[in-house]
Amino acid sequence: MFNIDSLKFDKNGLIPAIVTDANTGEVLTLAYMNRESLEISIKKGLTCFYSRSRSALWLKGETSGNYQKIVSITADCDCDTLLVSARPQGPACHTGAKSCFGTPVFKSEEPPAFSAAALMALISDRRKNPSPGSYTSYLFEKGTDKILKKIGEECTEVIIAAKSKDRRETIYEIADLAYHIMVLMSAEGISLDEIKAELSSRHIIDHKIKQEKMT
Repeated sequence: MFNIDSLKFDKNGLIPAIVTDANTGEVLTLAYMNRESLEISIKKGLTCFYSRSRSALWLKGETSGNYQKIVSITADCDCDTLLVSARPQGPACHTGAKSCFGTPVFKSEEPPAFSAAALMALISDRRKNPSPGSYTSYLFEKGTDKILKKIGEECTEVIIAAKSKDRRETIYEIADLAYHIMVLMSAEGISLDEIKAELSSRHIIDHKIKQEKMT
């Protein structure tokens, strides 16, 4: 069991806490904790910080309802910074934005890293704002039957590639299938978070069954 005494609070008794979204890894905010707020966070399973401007504790979401349910808290190698993985129940920023980090300062020419969330956002944008020549927009225009037909075709192609022991082709076809499934999800109003929650619930059930077998 980790001892809080091992943490290095600054001369004001504070330690920075970086909060990230447990589902996406996105950085939500940077705040500060003192020993008391950290203990409250651990006890309640909700982020509690110390406001330097008000010189007071504040439980995130206590007035707004935008709680952050803690999944884990990890200290860095020097034990002077905390990384808090949490599931936000609403915006992290007082402006109403999901993350406090939304003001561009610099951006290189390097392409952004791929993320399923970004792809899902692009697919959903093509549904709301059709773009001429866009294959995704074309699928939405043709409707659910067309999307389902493509999913069926991609399933078959995955099976053929896998049966042929063609690893590269199997990867390619699985990617095609995943894309078309995401198009269906957008068409049906199903989010990535809902799928993750379903998979997570199954993981929890499996974990409980394994624990029961061990006892």
